[in-house]
Formats: sequence, C-alpha cells, structure tokens
Amino acid sequence: MLRMKRLAVLQHHRNSAAFESSLSKLTGISRVGNHDQNEMPYLPSQRTTYRFFNLFQLGDKEAIAKERARLSDEMNRGYFADMQELKKHGGKIAKASDTIIPAMEAVKFPSLDATFADGTYIKLPAASEENADGGGKVIMPQASLICLSFRANSQKMIESWSVPFVDAFSASDNLHMYEVSIIESWFLSLKPVRWLLLRSARRPSSDGKNESLQRQQVYSFGDKYYFRKELKILNLLTGYIFLLDKFGRIRWQGFGLATEEELKSLLTCASLLLEEK
Repeated sequence: MLRMKRLAVLQHHRNSAAFESSLSKLTGISRVGNHDQNEMPYLPSQRTTYRFFNLFQLGDKEAIAKERARLSDEMNRGYFADMQELKKHGGKIAKASDTIIPAMEAVKFPSLDATFADGTYIKLPAASEENADGGGKVIMPQASLICLSFRANSQKMIESWSVPFVDAFSASDNLHMYEVSIIESWFLSLKPVRWLLLRSARRPSSDGKNESLQRQQVYSFGDKYYFRKELKILNLLTGYIFLLDKFGRIRWQGFGLATEEELKSLLTCASLLLEEK
C-alpha cells in the first residue's frame, strides 16, 4: 500500500513537470532561477485563476505576447512576496492622499461587475436602478467610496475606513459606499458554488437603522488581472480604498488600516466632492 502511494506521488510530480515543460516551451517562460532556493515555488493558483492558454490564439502573435507578459508577471510575484510586504508594513503599502486629486489629473475607475448577496447585479461605479415600468436609468451619486478586498484578512482594514465614513455621512443621500469582495478562484466562480456563497452571505434586509448611507457589500467573481493592472494593484493581502466623484474619477486613495489623520483627509475630500458642481 505504501509503495502504491509513493508511485502515485512520483507520477503526479512527473505529470506536473511535463506540464510545466510544455508551458515553458509555449510561452518562453521558465520558473527556474526566478526564486531563491529556500523559497517555495510560486503556484499560479495561489495568485489568481489557474488558466489554460486558448488554443485558438496559438496563431495570434499579439495574443501570445500578451499571455507571455501576463504569465511572467504572475509567476514573478506570488503569495510569499505579498506576505513579506504585509509583515513589513502591515498592509500600508503607501500613504493615503493628503488632499483631493484635481479633476484634470484624476483617472477613471475601471468598470467592475459585481453582485449583491440577493443575486442582484450592479456595474460599478455607476449603479443601475429599475423603474416601475421596467425601464432602467443610471444614477451617479455626487461621490462614491469603493473598498476593494481580495482576501478575508483585509476585511478589518476595509472596516477601518467604511465604518467611520458611514458614521460621518449617515444622513447623506448623495453618497454611495460599496465594500467589494473580489473572488478570482475559478471554482468559487462556478454558478452553483457562487449561488451557495451568495446565499450564505445574505443578511437581514434591515438592521433597524433608517440611515441614507449604508455599507453595501457586493461580490465580484472571475479573473480580475487586467482590472488590477489598471489600478496598479500588486499586493492582494491588503485593502484598497477609492473615493470617486460623480464622473467615476478617482479623487482620493487609501491603503491598509486607516489612521486618524488619513480618515480626516478622506472625510474632508468627500465633503468637497459633495459641494462640487
């Protein structure tokens, strides 16, 4: 019995080596030499969805070059690099904006599909509401706070911003706030599994408060590599906070756990956006 198990393990390693060899020949990327000998090799599944190259793109040189760049990017930075950074600075990869970013210098927040726990879809940063006649209209608030979390450990970081923000603007009906949990795992993104996750995340529709501003929790499933690239997000173990204006432009940004000084900056900038015409 023990011999059979050893043979199975050996065959698994051979298959893995063969797959990696084929992948290296196809993409021109090898993991050999990219890691310290004492460091465990990076597994693509630890970083994002385990992807297979589209065979229909084999003749597309541009697609192959794009895939090579992506694989190189993902293999050269993995979970251990994120963990080392987290131990070093606790998720504070940069200081939050001191002042509001001028509208002329602000960049647009990339479009993001998300889902509420009840299954309702939403596209951020714009929110779509249905009228009684079934028609749809796009409602853009004067300002929106979008908090991104890629791992469960960053939820406390997100709450250090979102809870004080809601407390400060609880009576405002011209602000939106979303806590977005991003789930890139291909398995968890499967419809049956996704449905179970959303069902388990459902909470009572009302907690007894009649505040205009609420902490709206939404979930975004699937590969978000290019979304992360647009926002220059590298470390997936920390939280990312974005304050947007009514045009969906990023006017303020924060990271990790909020400090008292950074919270004052966020609240001041949000107040300024509410006054903008």
